[in-house]
Amino acid sequence: MKRLILTRHAKSAWDDPLTPDHDRPLNDRGLAAAADLGQWLASRGYVPDEVLCSDAVRTRKTFAGIAPALPSAPVLELKPALYQAGPDVMLAVLRHGKGDTVMMIGHNPGIAEFAARLVAQPPMNPEFARYPTGATLVLDFDIDAWGDVTFGTGTVDDFVIPREIVA
Repeated sequence: MKRLILTRHAKSAWDDPLTPDHDRPLNDRGLAAAADLGQWLASRGYVPDEVLCSDAVRTRKTFAGIAPALPSAPVLELKPALYQAGPDVMLAVLRHGKGDTVMMIGHNPGIAEFAARLVAQPPMNPEFARYPTGATLVLDFDIDAWGDVTFGTGTVDDFVIPREIVA
């Protein structure tokens, strides 16, 4: 059994129109949401042992906000291929995962399509299709190695968006 935690980066800042997209940081709401996601993950025992993260500033800062709440520090791997990746690239990156519980942090629109294609049955949450900032899906796969993961085979354990987290 393998578990995937699929997180879209938290809300990013648009304050400076000259900041390249790759370098946009999180805004205050995004920083708070990332911390809330970390608490939510830890409280439910969804603790990654490996994190595959886009190398964009907003994805790295999302993980930096989540990490302090985790009971142990996962291996963090920055993956430039995940920046603005589509579902096929995301699947290829995931197939090289090593942990039993892998977290991927990426971007829309690719992450929304990736999530939709991974699940056997989507969660009932109406926000799932939109996959807003901070959206986090927890899926289980009945496989022994990530190289065996295929679309349409993930069983949903949980799905949350930051504004649904009750502090």
